[in-house]
Amino acid sequence: MHAVDWMILVFSLLFIVIYGTYKTRKNKGIDDFLKGQDSSWFTVGLSVMATQASAITFLSTPGQAFHDGMSFVQFYFGLPIAMVIICLVFIPIYRRLNVFTAYEFLEGRFDLKTRTLTALLFLMQRGLSAGITIFAPAIILSAVLGWDLLTLNIIIGSMVIIYTVSGGTKAVNVTQKQQMAVMMGGMFVAFIILMYELPEGINLNNAMQIAGASGKLNVLDFSFDLDNRYTFWSGIIGGTFLSLSYFGTDQSQVQRYLSGRSVKQSQMGMIMNGFLKVPMQFFILFVGVMVFVFYQFNISPLHFNPLAKESIENSIHYLEYQELEKEQLDNFERKQDLIQTYLSANEVEKELIKKQLQATDQTDKELREKAKVLIETTDSSIETNDKDYVFIYFVLNYLPKGIVGLILAMALSAAMSSTASELNALGTTTTIDLYKRNIQGKSEGHYLKMSKVFTFMWGVLAILFASVANLFDNLIQLVNIIGSIFYGNVLGIFLLAFFFKYIKEHAVFIAAIITQIIIVWVWWLDKIPYLWLNLLGCLLVILLANIIQIFIKNKSEVDPIDDIGE
Repeated sequence: MHAVDWMILVFSLLFIVIYGTYKTRKNKGIDDFLKGQDSSWFTVGLSVMATQASAITFLSTPGQAFHDGMSFVQFYFGLPIAMVIICLVFIPIYRRLNVFTAYEFLEGRFDLKTRTLTALLFLMQRGLSAGITIFAPAIILSAVLGWDLLTLNIIIGSMVIIYTVSGGTKAVNVTQKQQMAVMMGGMFVAFIILMYELPEGINLNNAMQIAGASGKLNVLDFSFDLDNRYTFWSGIIGGTFLSLSYFGTDQSQVQRYLSGRSVKQSQMGMIMNGFLKVPMQFFILFVGVMVFVFYQFNISPLHFNPLAKESIENSIHYLEYQELEKEQLDNFERKQDLIQTYLSANEVEKELIKKQLQATDQTDKELREKAKVLIETTDSSIETNDKDYVFIYFVLNYLPKGIVGLILAMALSAAMSSTASELNALGTTTTIDLYKRNIQGKSEGHYLKMSKVFTFMWGVLAILFASVANLFDNLIQLVNIIGSIFYGNVLGIFLLAFFFKYIKEHAVFIAAIITQIIIVWVWWLDKIPYLWLNLLGCLLVILLANIIQIFIKNKSEVDPIDDIGE
Protein backbone atom coordinates (compact mmCIF):
# COMPACT_ATOMS: atom_id res chain seq x y z
CA MET A 1 0.00 0.00 0.00
CA HIS A 2 1.23 3.51 -0.84
CA ALA A 3 2.22 6.01 1.86
CA VAL A 4 -0.72 8.24 0.89
CA ASP A 5 -3.11 5.38 1.59
CA TRP A 6 -1.54 4.82 4.99
CA MET A 7 -1.87 8.51 5.85
CA ILE A 8 -5.57 8.62 4.90
CA LEU A 9 -6.29 5.38 6.75
CA VAL A 10 -4.48 6.30 9.97
CA PHE A 11 -5.79 9.89 10.02
CA SER A 12 -9.42 8.80 9.51
CA LEU A 13 -9.37 6.22 12.28
CA LEU A 14 -7.42 8.30 14.81
CA PHE A 15 -9.69 11.30 14.21
CA ILE A 16 -12.80 9.22 14.98
CA VAL A 17 -11.32 7.77 18.19
CA ILE A 18 -9.90 11.07 19.49
CA TYR A 19 -12.98 13.10 18.52
CA GLY A 20 -15.38 10.65 20.17
CA THR A 21 -13.33 10.49 23.35
CA TYR A 22 -12.95 14.30 23.55
CA LYS A 23 -16.60 15.19 22.88
CA THR A 24 -17.95 12.87 25.57
CA ARG A 25 -15.27 13.25 28.25
CA LYS A 26 -17.65 15.02 30.63
CA ASN A 27 -20.25 12.29 31.14
CA LYS A 28 -21.56 12.95 34.64
CA GLY A 29 -23.54 9.87 35.54
CA ILE A 30 -25.05 6.60 34.46
CA ASP A 31 -27.94 8.36 32.65
CA ASP A 32 -25.47 10.28 30.51
CA PHE A 33 -23.32 7.22 29.89
CA LEU A 34 -26.07 4.72 29.04
CA LYS A 35 -28.85 6.90 27.62
CA GLY A 36 -27.37 10.16 26.44
CA GLN A 37 -30.85 11.52 25.63
CA ASP A 38 -29.90 14.70 23.77
CA SER A 39 -29.64 13.51 20.16
CA SER A 40 -31.52 15.04 17.23
CA TRP A 41 -33.55 12.92 14.81
CA PHE A 42 -30.76 13.18 12.24
CA THR A 43 -28.16 11.87 14.69
CA VAL A 44 -30.53 9.08 15.76
CA GLY A 45 -31.16 8.09 12.14
CA LEU A 46 -27.47 8.03 11.23
CA SER A 47 -26.63 6.12 14.40
CA VAL A 48 -29.28 3.48 13.67
CA MET A 49 -28.02 3.10 10.09
CA ALA A 50 -24.37 2.98 11.14
CA THR A 51 -25.10 0.31 13.74
CA GLN A 52 -26.60 -1.94 11.08
CA ALA A 53 -24.06 -1.05 8.39
CA SER A 54 -21.02 -3.00 9.53
CA ALA A 55 -17.87 -3.79 7.56
CA ILE A 56 -19.71 -6.90 6.46
CA THR A 57 -22.20 -4.65 4.64
CA PHE A 58 -19.52 -2.89 2.60
CA LEU A 59 -17.16 -5.82 1.98
CA SER A 60 -19.50 -8.79 1.75
CA THR A 61 -22.59 -7.33 0.06
CA PRO A 62 -20.85 -6.35 -3.23
CA GLY A 63 -19.45 -9.88 -3.42
CA GLN A 64 -22.94 -11.25 -2.85
CA ALA A 65 -24.17 -9.20 -5.83
CA PHE A 66 -21.17 -10.21 -7.98
CA HIS A 67 -22.13 -13.88 -7.63
CA ASP A 68 -25.92 -13.79 -7.22
CA GLY A 69 -27.12 -10.42 -8.50
CA MET A 70 -29.54 -7.94 -6.92
CA SER A 71 -32.00 -10.42 -5.40
CA PHE A 72 -30.49 -9.98 -1.91
CA VAL A 73 -32.15 -6.53 -1.71
CA GLN A 74 -35.47 -8.35 -1.14
CA PHE A 75 -34.12 -9.18 2.31
CA TYR A 76 -34.78 -5.52 3.28
CA PHE A 77 -38.32 -5.13 1.90
CA GLY A 78 -39.90 -5.65 5.31
CA LEU A 79 -37.79 -2.96 7.01
CA PRO A 80 -39.96 0.11 6.22
CA ILE A 81 -43.05 -1.73 7.50
CA ALA A 82 -41.24 -2.58 10.71
CA MET A 83 -40.15 1.06 11.17
CA VAL A 84 -43.77 2.27 11.13
CA ILE A 85 -44.84 -0.34 13.72
CA ILE A 86 -41.87 0.48 15.97
CA CYS A 87 -42.67 4.21 15.80
CA LEU A 88 -46.33 3.63 16.68
CA VAL A 89 -45.94 0.93 19.36
CA PHE A 90 -42.42 0.34 20.69
CA ILE A 91 -40.97 3.85 21.03
CA PRO A 92 -43.92 5.44 22.91
CA ILE A 93 -43.99 2.57 25.44
CA TYR A 94 -40.23 2.58 26.03
CA ARG A 95 -40.10 6.36 26.44
CA ARG A 96 -43.16 6.49 28.69
CA LEU A 97 -41.64 3.90 31.03
CA ASN A 98 -38.23 5.66 30.91
CA VAL A 99 -36.34 2.36 30.62
CA PHE A 100 -32.61 1.89 30.04
CA THR A 101 -33.15 -1.38 28.17
CA ALA A 102 -35.97 -3.03 26.28
CA TYR A 103 -35.91 -5.94 28.72
CA GLU A 104 -36.76 -3.76 31.74
CA PHE A 105 -40.25 -3.46 30.33
CA LEU A 106 -40.74 -7.24 30.46
CA GLU A 107 -40.26 -7.48 34.22
CA GLY A 108 -43.08 -5.04 34.83
CA ARG A 109 -45.32 -6.88 32.37
CA PHE A 110 -44.33 -10.44 33.34
CA ASP A 111 -41.60 -11.12 35.93
CA LEU A 112 -37.88 -11.12 36.60
CA LYS A 113 -37.16 -14.51 35.04
CA THR A 114 -38.70 -13.46 31.70
CA ARG A 115 -36.66 -10.26 31.75
CA THR A 116 -33.51 -12.23 32.56
CA LEU A 117 -34.19 -14.84 29.85
CA THR A 118 -34.62 -12.27 27.07
CA ALA A 119 -31.56 -10.35 28.27
CA LEU A 120 -29.49 -13.55 28.19
CA LEU A 121 -30.75 -14.42 24.69
CA PHE A 122 -29.68 -10.96 23.56
CA LEU A 123 -26.26 -11.24 25.21
CA MET A 124 -25.72 -14.63 23.61
CA GLN A 125 -26.47 -13.69 20.00
CA ARG A 126 -25.11 -10.13 20.10
CA GLY A 127 -21.94 -11.25 21.86
CA LEU A 128 -21.27 -13.62 18.95
CA SER A 129 -22.12 -10.92 16.41
CA ALA A 130 -19.73 -8.44 18.03
CA GLY A 131 -16.89 -10.86 17.43
CA ILE A 132 -17.95 -11.32 13.80
CA THR A 133 -18.05 -7.56 13.12
CA ILE A 134 -14.41 -7.38 14.21
CA PHE A 135 -13.45 -10.61 12.48
CA ALA A 136 -15.03 -9.72 9.11
CA PRO A 137 -12.69 -6.92 8.03
CA ALA A 138 -9.73 -8.44 9.89
CA ILE A 139 -9.80 -11.80 8.06
CA ILE A 140 -10.22 -10.14 4.67
CA LEU A 141 -7.57 -7.47 5.19
CA SER A 142 -5.14 -9.99 6.61
CA ALA A 143 -5.55 -12.13 3.49
CA VAL A 144 -5.22 -9.37 0.90
CA LEU A 145 -2.62 -7.22 2.68
CA GLY A 146 -0.65 -9.90 4.46
CA TRP A 147 -1.30 -8.37 7.89
CA ASP A 148 -1.36 -10.56 10.97
CA LEU A 149 -4.95 -11.54 11.78
CA LEU A 150 -4.59 -11.45 15.56
CA THR A 151 -2.94 -8.02 15.41
CA LEU A 152 -5.78 -6.66 13.27
CA ASN A 153 -8.40 -8.05 15.65
CA ILE A 154 -6.67 -6.38 18.60
CA ILE A 155 -6.23 -3.04 16.78
CA ILE A 156 -9.86 -2.81 15.65
CA GLY A 157 -11.24 -4.00 18.99
CA SER A 158 -8.98 -1.76 21.06
CA MET A 159 -9.86 1.43 19.15
CA VAL A 160 -13.55 0.74 19.69
CA ILE A 161 -13.07 -0.08 23.37
CA ILE A 162 -11.23 3.22 24.02
CA TYR A 163 -14.01 5.61 23.05
CA THR A 164 -16.94 3.33 23.94
CA VAL A 165 -15.72 2.79 27.50
CA SER A 166 -14.83 6.47 27.77
CA GLY A 167 -17.98 8.07 26.44
CA GLY A 168 -20.73 5.44 26.36
CA THR A 169 -23.85 6.05 24.27
CA LYS A 170 -22.95 9.66 23.45
CA ALA A 171 -19.54 8.61 22.12
CA VAL A 172 -21.14 5.97 19.91
CA ASN A 173 -23.68 8.44 18.51
CA VAL A 174 -21.12 11.21 17.95
CA THR A 175 -18.57 9.02 16.17
CA GLN A 176 -21.12 7.29 13.97
CA LYS A 177 -21.83 10.52 12.08
CA GLN A 178 -18.19 10.68 10.98
CA GLN A 179 -18.15 6.95 10.30
CA MET A 180 -21.23 7.12 8.06
CA ALA A 181 -19.63 9.98 6.11
CA VAL A 182 -16.47 7.91 5.54
CA MET A 183 -18.47 4.77 4.66
CA MET A 184 -20.84 6.26 2.11
CA GLY A 185 -18.19 8.61 0.74
CA GLY A 186 -15.92 5.65 0.10
CA MET A 187 -18.64 3.69 -1.73
CA PHE A 188 -19.60 6.65 -3.95
CA VAL A 189 -15.97 7.29 -4.88
CA ALA A 190 -15.46 3.58 -5.65
CA PHE A 191 -18.55 3.59 -7.87
CA ILE A 192 -17.46 6.68 -9.83
CA ILE A 193 -13.98 5.27 -10.45
CA LEU A 194 -15.49 1.90 -11.34
CA MET A 195 -17.62 3.49 -14.08
CA TYR A 196 -14.59 5.44 -15.31
CA GLU A 197 -12.54 2.22 -15.54
CA LEU A 198 -15.02 0.58 -17.93
CA PRO A 199 -13.86 0.46 -21.59
CA GLU A 200 -14.37 3.50 -23.79
CA GLY A 201 -17.88 3.51 -25.24
CA ILE A 202 -19.36 1.49 -22.37
CA ASN A 203 -21.68 3.81 -20.44
CA LEU A 204 -24.03 3.10 -17.55
CA ASN A 205 -26.83 2.03 -19.90
CA ASN A 206 -24.54 -0.45 -21.69
CA ALA A 207 -23.29 -1.77 -18.35
CA MET A 208 -26.86 -2.37 -17.16
CA GLN A 209 -27.70 -4.18 -20.41
CA ILE A 210 -24.74 -6.53 -19.89
CA ALA A 211 -25.67 -7.12 -16.24
CA GLY A 212 -29.29 -7.71 -17.20
CA ALA A 213 -28.35 -10.21 -19.91
CA SER A 214 -26.48 -12.22 -17.25
CA GLY A 215 -29.44 -12.12 -14.89
CA LYS A 216 -27.72 -9.89 -12.31
CA LEU A 217 -30.48 -7.26 -12.29
CA ASN A 218 -33.30 -9.65 -11.40
CA VAL A 219 -34.53 -7.96 -8.21
CA LEU A 220 -37.93 -9.55 -7.63
CA ASP A 221 -38.72 -13.22 -7.19
CA PHE A 222 -42.38 -13.92 -6.40
CA SER A 223 -41.97 -17.69 -6.14
CA PHE A 224 -42.76 -19.62 -2.96
CA ASP A 225 -39.66 -21.77 -3.35
CA LEU A 226 -38.43 -22.64 0.15
CA ASP A 227 -35.04 -23.61 -1.28
CA ASN A 228 -34.54 -19.97 -2.32
CA ARG A 229 -33.38 -17.80 0.58
CA TYR A 230 -34.29 -14.50 -1.01
CA THR A 231 -37.76 -14.02 -2.49
CA PHE A 232 -40.29 -11.21 -2.28
CA TRP A 233 -42.30 -13.19 0.26
CA SER A 234 -39.37 -14.13 2.50
CA GLY A 235 -38.30 -10.47 2.46
CA ILE A 236 -41.70 -8.88 3.05
CA ILE A 237 -42.82 -11.41 5.69
CA GLY A 238 -39.67 -12.89 7.21
CA GLY A 239 -37.81 -9.59 6.73
CA THR A 240 -40.57 -7.67 8.54
CA PHE A 241 -40.39 -9.95 11.55
CA LEU A 242 -36.58 -9.89 11.54
CA SER A 243 -36.57 -6.07 11.38
CA LEU A 244 -39.22 -5.83 14.09
CA SER A 245 -37.09 -8.05 16.30
CA TYR A 246 -33.82 -6.34 15.50
CA PHE A 247 -34.95 -2.73 15.74
CA GLY A 248 -37.69 -3.26 18.32
CA THR A 249 -36.07 -5.63 20.84
CA ASP A 250 -32.31 -5.69 20.19
CA GLN A 251 -30.68 -3.38 22.71
CA SER A 252 -27.95 -2.34 20.24
CA GLN A 253 -30.69 -0.61 18.22
CA VAL A 254 -33.10 0.27 21.03
CA GLN A 255 -30.30 2.18 22.76
CA ARG A 256 -29.71 4.21 19.59
CA TYR A 257 -33.24 5.64 19.36
CA LEU A 258 -33.72 5.93 23.12
CA SER A 259 -30.93 8.53 22.93
CA GLY A 260 -33.29 10.90 21.05
CA ARG A 261 -34.17 14.02 23.00
CA SER A 262 -37.92 13.32 22.61
CA VAL A 263 -40.37 10.70 21.35
CA LYS A 264 -40.81 12.68 18.14
CA GLN A 265 -37.05 12.91 17.52
CA SER A 266 -36.69 9.14 18.05
CA GLN A 267 -39.59 8.43 15.69
CA MET A 268 -38.27 10.74 12.97
CA GLY A 269 -34.86 9.08 13.19
CA MET A 270 -36.41 5.66 12.65
CA ILE A 271 -38.52 6.90 9.74
CA MET A 272 -35.31 8.30 8.21
CA ASN A 273 -33.79 4.83 8.50
CA GLY A 274 -36.89 3.31 6.87
CA PHE A 275 -36.65 5.70 3.90
CA LEU A 276 -32.89 5.42 3.33
CA LYS A 277 -31.89 1.87 4.27
CA VAL A 278 -33.35 0.05 1.26
CA PRO A 279 -31.90 2.55 -1.30
CA MET A 280 -28.53 2.36 0.48
CA GLN A 281 -28.46 -1.44 0.27
CA PHE A 282 -29.65 -1.29 -3.33
CA PHE A 283 -26.75 1.02 -4.18
CA ILE A 284 -24.16 -1.19 -2.44
CA LEU A 285 -25.49 -4.24 -4.30
CA PHE A 286 -25.47 -2.26 -7.54
CA VAL A 287 -21.77 -1.48 -7.00
CA GLY A 288 -21.21 -5.24 -6.77
CA VAL A 289 -23.09 -5.78 -10.05
CA MET A 290 -20.92 -3.11 -11.71
CA VAL A 291 -17.84 -4.94 -10.43
CA PHE A 292 -19.25 -7.99 -12.25
CA VAL A 293 -19.58 -5.89 -15.43
CA PHE A 294 -16.02 -4.63 -14.99
CA TYR A 295 -14.78 -8.22 -15.00
CA GLN A 296 -16.59 -8.88 -18.27
CA PHE A 297 -13.89 -6.71 -19.84
CA ASN A 298 -11.03 -7.55 -17.47
CA ILE A 299 -10.13 -11.16 -16.74
CA SER A 300 -10.85 -11.95 -13.12
CA PRO A 301 -8.85 -14.34 -10.96
CA LEU A 302 -10.21 -17.87 -10.80
CA HIS A 303 -10.37 -17.39 -7.05
CA PHE A 304 -10.39 -14.01 -5.27
CA ASN A 305 -8.79 -15.14 -2.00
CA PRO A 306 -5.04 -14.50 -2.51
CA LEU A 307 -4.13 -17.05 0.15
CA ALA A 308 -5.88 -19.73 -1.88
CA LYS A 309 -3.93 -18.81 -5.01
CA GLU A 310 -0.67 -18.76 -3.06
CA SER A 311 -1.40 -22.19 -1.59
CA ILE A 312 -2.25 -23.82 -4.93
CA GLU A 313 0.87 -22.38 -6.58
CA ASN A 314 3.03 -24.31 -4.13
CA SER A 315 1.19 -27.61 -4.50
CA ILE A 316 1.20 -30.62 -6.79
CA HIS A 317 -2.18 -29.48 -8.15
CA TYR A 318 -0.87 -26.27 -9.70
CA LEU A 319 -0.74 -27.69 -13.24
CA GLU A 320 -4.41 -28.67 -12.96
CA TYR A 321 -5.20 -25.17 -11.70
CA GLN A 322 -3.37 -23.64 -14.65
CA GLU A 323 -5.45 -25.75 -17.03
CA LEU A 324 -8.58 -24.33 -15.42
CA GLU A 325 -7.17 -20.80 -15.85
CA LYS A 326 -6.62 -21.49 -19.57
CA GLU A 327 -10.21 -22.68 -19.91
CA GLN A 328 -11.36 -19.56 -18.06
CA LEU A 329 -9.38 -17.36 -20.48
CA ASP A 330 -10.92 -19.12 -23.51
CA ASN A 331 -14.39 -18.66 -22.01
CA PHE A 332 -13.61 -14.99 -21.28
CA GLU A 333 -12.62 -14.39 -24.92
CA ARG A 334 -15.84 -16.02 -26.17
CA LYS A 335 -17.79 -13.80 -23.81
CA GLN A 336 -16.04 -10.69 -25.18
CA ASP A 337 -17.25 -11.47 -28.70
CA LEU A 338 -20.78 -12.17 -27.46
CA ILE A 339 -20.95 -8.90 -25.48
CA GLN A 340 -19.90 -6.81 -28.47
CA THR A 341 -22.46 -8.57 -30.66
CA TYR A 342 -25.16 -8.21 -27.99
CA LEU A 343 -24.76 -4.44 -27.62
CA SER A 344 -25.27 -3.86 -31.37
CA ALA A 345 -27.99 -6.49 -31.94
CA ASN A 346 -31.74 -5.97 -32.31
CA GLU A 347 -34.23 -7.19 -29.71
CA VAL A 348 -34.87 -10.56 -31.37
CA GLU A 349 -31.16 -11.28 -31.73
CA LYS A 350 -30.50 -10.16 -28.14
CA GLU A 351 -32.72 -12.91 -26.74
CA LEU A 352 -30.66 -15.58 -28.51
CA ILE A 353 -27.32 -14.01 -27.52
CA LYS A 354 -28.53 -13.62 -23.92
CA LYS A 355 -28.83 -17.42 -23.63
CA GLN A 356 -25.30 -17.79 -24.96
CA LEU A 357 -24.01 -15.22 -22.47
CA GLN A 358 -25.70 -17.03 -19.62
CA ALA A 359 -24.09 -20.26 -20.83
CA THR A 360 -20.63 -18.65 -20.58
CA ASP A 361 -21.52 -17.43 -17.08
CA GLN A 362 -22.46 -20.97 -16.12
CA THR A 363 -19.17 -22.26 -17.55
CA ASP A 364 -17.31 -19.68 -15.48
CA LYS A 365 -19.15 -20.82 -12.34
CA GLU A 366 -18.30 -24.45 -13.02
CA LEU A 367 -14.62 -23.60 -13.48
CA ARG A 368 -14.63 -21.69 -10.19
CA GLU A 369 -16.21 -24.67 -8.43
CA LYS A 370 -13.51 -26.98 -9.83
CA ALA A 371 -10.88 -24.51 -8.59
CA LYS A 372 -12.43 -24.63 -5.09
CA VAL A 373 -12.17 -28.41 -5.06
CA LEU A 374 -8.46 -28.22 -5.93
CA ILE A 375 -7.86 -25.61 -3.24
CA GLU A 376 -9.69 -27.68 -0.61
CA THR A 377 -7.66 -30.72 -1.65
CA THR A 378 -4.46 -28.71 -1.26
CA ASP A 379 -5.28 -27.09 2.08
CA SER A 380 -8.63 -27.65 3.80
CA SER A 381 -7.97 -24.78 6.25
CA ILE A 382 -8.09 -22.11 3.52
CA GLU A 383 -11.40 -20.38 2.95
CA THR A 384 -12.67 -21.36 -0.51
CA ASN A 385 -15.80 -19.21 -0.54
CA ASP A 386 -14.46 -15.98 -2.00
CA LYS A 387 -17.61 -13.80 -2.00
CA ASP A 388 -16.19 -11.64 0.77
CA TYR A 389 -12.96 -11.01 -1.14
CA VAL A 390 -14.39 -9.81 -4.47
CA PHE A 391 -14.75 -6.11 -3.70
CA ILE A 392 -11.54 -5.65 -1.72
CA TYR A 393 -9.59 -7.44 -4.50
CA PHE A 394 -10.95 -4.94 -7.01
CA VAL A 395 -10.11 -2.02 -4.70
CA LEU A 396 -6.52 -3.07 -4.14
CA ASN A 397 -5.76 -3.92 -7.77
CA TYR A 398 -7.62 -1.29 -9.77
CA LEU A 399 -8.26 1.83 -7.67
CA PRO A 400 -5.68 4.67 -7.56
CA LYS A 401 -3.52 5.47 -4.54
CA GLY A 402 -5.29 7.50 -1.90
CA ILE A 403 -8.62 5.91 -2.75
CA VAL A 404 -7.40 2.55 -1.47
CA GLY A 405 -6.72 4.13 1.92
CA LEU A 406 -10.19 5.69 1.89
CA ILE A 407 -11.88 2.35 1.16
CA LEU A 408 -9.90 0.59 3.87
CA ALA A 409 -10.85 3.40 6.27
CA MET A 410 -14.45 2.84 5.20
CA ALA A 411 -14.27 -0.87 6.02
CA LEU A 412 -12.64 -0.31 9.40
CA SER A 413 -14.99 2.59 10.25
CA ALA A 414 -17.95 0.34 9.52
CA ALA A 415 -16.50 -2.35 11.76
CA MET A 416 -15.91 0.17 14.53
CA SER A 417 -19.40 1.71 14.32
CA SER A 418 -21.24 -1.60 14.58
CA THR A 419 -18.92 -3.00 17.23
CA ALA A 420 -19.20 0.15 19.34
CA SER A 421 -23.01 -0.06 19.32
CA GLU A 422 -22.88 -3.73 20.22
CA LEU A 423 -20.41 -3.25 23.09
CA ASN A 424 -22.42 -0.29 24.36
CA ALA A 425 -25.61 -2.38 24.35
CA LEU A 426 -23.93 -5.46 25.84
CA GLY A 427 -22.45 -3.39 28.66
CA THR A 428 -25.78 -1.65 29.32
CA THR A 429 -27.79 -4.88 29.37
CA THR A 430 -25.30 -6.61 31.65
CA THR A 431 -25.27 -3.64 34.04
CA ILE A 432 -29.01 -2.86 34.14
CA ASP A 433 -30.70 -6.22 33.61
CA LEU A 434 -28.31 -8.51 35.45
CA TYR A 435 -25.96 -6.64 37.81
CA LYS A 436 -28.02 -3.68 39.06
CA ARG A 437 -31.24 -5.71 39.21
CA ASN A 438 -29.63 -8.31 41.48
CA ILE A 439 -27.13 -6.14 43.38
CA GLN A 440 -29.11 -3.14 44.62
CA GLY A 441 -28.38 -0.28 46.99
CA LYS A 442 -25.08 0.83 45.44
CA SER A 443 -24.27 4.42 44.46
CA GLU A 444 -24.75 5.80 40.93
CA GLY A 445 -20.99 6.15 40.65
CA HIS A 446 -20.59 2.46 41.39
CA TYR A 447 -23.03 1.45 38.63
CA LEU A 448 -21.33 3.85 36.20
CA LYS A 449 -17.98 2.24 36.99
CA MET A 450 -19.41 -1.26 36.56
CA SER A 451 -21.03 -0.36 33.23
CA LYS A 452 -17.59 0.67 31.95
CA VAL A 453 -16.07 -2.54 33.34
CA PHE A 454 -18.71 -4.68 31.62
CA THR A 455 -18.31 -2.78 28.34
CA PHE A 456 -14.56 -3.38 28.50
CA MET A 457 -15.05 -7.08 29.30
CA TRP A 458 -17.40 -7.57 26.34
CA GLY A 459 -14.84 -5.81 24.13
CA VAL A 460 -12.15 -8.26 25.22
CA LEU A 461 -14.50 -11.23 24.69
CA ALA A 462 -15.36 -9.94 21.20
CA ILE A 463 -11.66 -9.76 20.32
CA LEU A 464 -11.11 -13.30 21.65
CA PHE A 465 -14.06 -14.66 19.66
CA ALA A 466 -12.87 -12.85 16.54
CA SER A 467 -9.48 -14.48 16.96
CA VAL A 468 -10.86 -18.02 16.85
CA ALA A 469 -13.79 -17.55 14.43
CA ASN A 470 -13.88 -19.00 10.91
CA LEU A 471 -15.58 -17.73 7.78
CA PHE A 472 -19.02 -19.03 6.99
CA ASP A 473 -20.78 -19.23 3.61
CA ASN A 474 -20.97 -15.45 3.53
CA LEU A 475 -20.37 -13.13 6.47
CA ILE A 476 -23.47 -11.00 5.99
CA GLN A 477 -25.54 -14.18 5.90
CA LEU A 478 -23.88 -15.49 9.06
CA VAL A 479 -24.85 -12.41 11.08
CA ASN A 480 -28.44 -12.63 9.84
CA ILE A 481 -28.62 -16.37 10.54
CA ILE A 482 -27.47 -15.88 14.15
CA GLY A 483 -30.08 -13.15 14.56
CA SER A 484 -32.85 -15.22 12.99
CA ILE A 485 -32.27 -18.08 15.45
CA PHE A 486 -33.06 -15.82 18.43
CA TYR A 487 -34.99 -12.80 17.17
CA GLY A 488 -38.34 -14.40 16.39
CA ASN A 489 -38.70 -15.83 19.88
CA VAL A 490 -37.79 -12.53 21.54
CA LEU A 491 -40.17 -10.57 19.28
CA GLY A 492 -42.98 -12.98 20.13
CA ILE A 493 -42.39 -12.35 23.84
CA PHE A 494 -42.66 -8.60 23.30
CA LEU A 495 -45.81 -8.94 21.18
CA LEU A 496 -47.35 -11.06 23.94
CA ALA A 497 -46.48 -8.30 26.38
CA PHE A 498 -47.99 -5.58 24.17
CA PHE A 499 -51.18 -7.21 22.85
CA PHE A 500 -52.04 -10.34 24.89
CA LYS A 501 -52.85 -8.93 28.31
CA TYR A 502 -54.31 -12.20 29.62
CA ILE A 503 -51.00 -14.08 29.11
CA LYS A 504 -49.12 -14.36 32.42
CA GLU A 505 -45.49 -14.85 33.36
CA HIS A 506 -45.36 -18.66 33.70
CA ALA A 507 -46.95 -19.28 30.32
CA VAL A 508 -44.66 -16.94 28.42
CA PHE A 509 -41.51 -18.21 30.12
CA ILE A 510 -42.24 -21.90 29.42
CA ALA A 511 -43.29 -21.08 25.86
CA ALA A 512 -40.08 -19.12 25.26
CA ILE A 513 -37.86 -22.00 26.44
CA ILE A 514 -39.69 -24.57 24.29
CA THR A 515 -39.70 -22.26 21.27
CA GLN A 516 -35.97 -21.60 21.42
CA ILE A 517 -35.23 -25.35 21.53
CA ILE A 518 -37.51 -25.97 18.53
CA ILE A 519 -36.02 -23.11 16.47
CA VAL A 520 -32.46 -24.33 17.04
CA TRP A 521 -33.58 -27.82 15.99
CA VAL A 522 -35.33 -26.53 12.83
CA TRP A 523 -32.28 -24.45 11.91
CA TRP A 524 -30.05 -27.50 12.41
CA LEU A 525 -32.22 -29.55 10.05
CA ASP A 526 -31.84 -26.78 7.42
CA LYS A 527 -35.26 -27.42 5.86
CA ILE A 528 -36.40 -23.80 5.47
CA PRO A 529 -34.62 -20.51 4.59
CA TYR A 530 -33.32 -18.83 7.72
CA LEU A 531 -35.48 -15.69 7.26
CA TRP A 532 -38.59 -17.80 7.91
CA LEU A 533 -37.18 -18.71 11.35
CA ASN A 534 -38.14 -15.20 12.49
CA LEU A 535 -41.79 -15.74 11.61
CA LEU A 536 -41.81 -19.30 12.93
CA GLY A 537 -40.23 -18.32 16.25
CA CYS A 538 -42.62 -15.41 16.74
CA LEU A 539 -45.79 -17.35 15.93
CA LEU A 540 -44.68 -20.42 17.84
CA VAL A 541 -44.03 -18.61 21.14
CA ILE A 542 -47.36 -16.78 20.85
CA LEU A 543 -49.26 -20.01 20.11
CA LEU A 544 -47.55 -22.01 22.86
CA ALA A 545 -48.03 -19.24 25.42
CA ASN A 546 -51.77 -19.17 24.68
CA ILE A 547 -52.08 -22.95 24.97
CA ILE A 548 -50.06 -23.10 28.18
CA GLN A 549 -52.02 -20.18 29.69
CA ILE A 550 -55.33 -21.98 29.01
CA PHE A 551 -53.92 -25.13 30.62
CA ILE A 552 -52.67 -23.24 33.68
CA LYS A 553 -56.00 -21.41 34.05
CA ASN A 554 -58.04 -24.61 33.80
CA LYS A 555 -55.73 -26.37 36.26
CA SER A 556 -56.02 -23.54 38.78
CA GLU A 557 -59.80 -23.63 38.56
CA VAL A 558 -59.99 -27.28 39.65
CA ASP A 559 -56.95 -27.49 41.90
CA PRO A 560 -58.20 -27.72 45.54
CA ILE A 561 -54.84 -26.58 46.85
CA ASP A 562 -55.43 -23.19 45.26
CA ASP A 563 -58.81 -22.97 46.96
CA ILE A 564 -57.29 -23.80 50.34
CA GLY A 565 -54.63 -21.22 49.81
CA GLU A 566 -57.25 -18.56 49.22
